[in-house]
Amino acid sequence: MGYLRSYEPRSSCVKRWSYLIFTLLFVIVPLTWISEAHAQSHSGHQAVSGEAGVTNDHQRKHVEGGWEGSSEGIAYSEFNHHFAGLCDVLFGLAELAYALRLPLPFWIRLVLPSALGIIGVYLLVWSDHDAWPIGSLGFVETFFGDDREILEHKIYSVLAVAIAVCETLRRIGRVRHPAWAAPLVFLTLIGGLLLFVHSHGNHPASERIELHHALLGTVGVGAALSKAMASWMPGASRQFVKWAEVAWAGSVILFGLLLLVYSE
Repeated sequence: MGYLRSYEPRSSCVKRWSYLIFTLLFVIVPLTWISEAHAQSHSGHQAVSGEAGVTNDHQRKHVEGGWEGSSEGIAYSEFNHHFAGLCDVLFGLAELAYALRLPLPFWIRLVLPSALGIIGVYLLVWSDHDAWPIGSLGFVETFFGDDREILEHKIYSVLAVAIAVCETLRRIGRVRHPAWAAPLVFLTLIGGLLLFVHSHGNHPASERIELHHALLGTVGVGAALSKAMASWMPGASRQFVKWAEVAWAGSVILFGLLLLVYSE
């Protein structure tokens, strides 16, 4: 299965509209959402500081529930999940179009690494309002501290960026060996498995959140296994590979929809 498939000739007008739509979806929309996240982060800092003005200790508030479960904390967390869900649905639709062998422009194959790159960078910066680089915690406290929730969010950001880099190289033809499909499969699998133990700390809706994350983890593991079968199943027919790719894309879309309906 090569990624440098030849597509049917397209008129210059169609190409211009295609690139315009791509720009709208993957530049303007994410920037708008990120701007809103900035505003929420700023208001969240002010609200939480006002409630605990005596100590002004952001790390303590995060652990003891001053932020977790508050209206600002819930809005911030739900926004992050919904933003990631939007990106997942978009690149899942692109993967579905490829799996169905639709005559689409080559850049459609770059939607997955683009979306995951956006998710990874976003989470690296804005995953937690207390954490580095926007919060009171420094780099060492964020990545080597006692708050497992913060650390896991940063791990997800690193996984997303790693997949984005590897898939970009693979899909533009810079690397061609089948082994380069491994990062997408195994890092997706690791991310899915981590969801089974991911916790939101001292949160009043922790049981519902853990159930939702377990469902996400199940879909994530299924997505990884589908992609593995599409990439490496010995003696697989073209039809089997096609439907394994469809199962992969469908799992990604379902994962994104679950994130879009996430609530605390």
